[in-house]
Amino acid sequence: MGKIIGVETATLHHVLSQSKIEEFAGQLFSSSFRDISRLLKIFTNGGIETRYFVNDLEWYGVPHTFEEKNRQFITSSIQYGVEAIQKIIHKHNVKYDDIDAIFTICTTGLATPSIEARIMNLLPFGEHTKRIPIWGLGCAGGTAGLNRAFDYCKAYPDKNVLVLTIELCSLTFQYNDRSKSNLVGTSLFADGVACALVSGNKSSLVRKGDVYPTIVASQSTLMKNSIDVMGWDIQNDGLHVIFSRDIPSVVESWFKPNVMKFLKGNDLTLDQLDHFIAHPGGKKVIHAYQSSLGLSEGKLEPTWKILRKYGNMSSATILFVLKEFIEKKTVKMGDIGLGVALGPGFSSELSLMRWE
Repeated sequence: MGKIIGVETATLHHVLSQSKIEEFAGQLFSSSFRDISRLLKIFTNGGIETRYFVNDLEWYGVPHTFEEKNRQFITSSIQYGVEAIQKIIHKHNVKYDDIDAIFTICTTGLATPSIEARIMNLLPFGEHTKRIPIWGLGCAGGTAGLNRAFDYCKAYPDKNVLVLTIELCSLTFQYNDRSKSNLVGTSLFADGVACALVSGNKSSLVRKGDVYPTIVASQSTLMKNSIDVMGWDIQNDGLHVIFSRDIPSVVESWFKPNVMKFLKGNDLTLDQLDHFIAHPGGKKVIHAYQSSLGLSEGKLEPTWKILRKYGNMSSATILFVLKEFIEKKTVKMGDIGLGVALGPGFSSELSLMRWE
């Protein structure tokens, strides 16, 4: 099992209101769409109030090369990755030598050596700390990272691992792409960095008497022949978003049987879930969760809250949602939660948790 000791997030420098971003998009896309006023309603109707970015809004108002954006991705990933790691290390009085492995989850930039290697040159991790960079899982990456940490701690129950999620979605913005997909991405995606500390049952960091969300089972599912639903089209000027309008309907038709099979395999039903820890892919996706699984509005309130405050930060978002649950006083011993996220592939990641 993998006990989630805690989650911490980095604080990015630039917070922008959704109305300000809408004004920026209106100026940029107005010459490309006759019905721009109608299309801009996705900003006001998307359930987002604020988002965080690594640059001010003016930076995105001029074109940048793929090289320039990726260089900033590396620099900012190191900066905010160090911040998130230091927060979790200091809050839980962990020694750097206590960390056996680092899973780094990302899909919005490229780096070789990978980001955690660069961070290990700045922070005093042991030289034998295992590095497991995972790239390309998009919004599903945060839950996948937790699940792979669970697998690791199941094999090594006395070890501790970090799951570091870094997504700087704004650096993938394509100034010269005036497509509807880019407009939708401009209304939804944001930057975010978060780090979770996951420990095995026999770890010295697990304190008797404390209650932790503990991953007890996981499931990864790939929908065959669906690579055009979500992902990147990699071109000379960078990463162009692929974001199908069919995603909510895919959730409605495909996701519920997937969840039900997973729960049945663990001798559970939907009614037995106390918490639904969902990645907020967007307003329509959250509504699809609700309608397909018959969830109440209240059960998804932490997901709505993170969407309102931060937007969709790809893989990092689920850790922001999980942090809300960890810090809630109403969560108690024995509660059961299901972590869910969807990503490129098209795929889903499910994580069954018990507070114990």
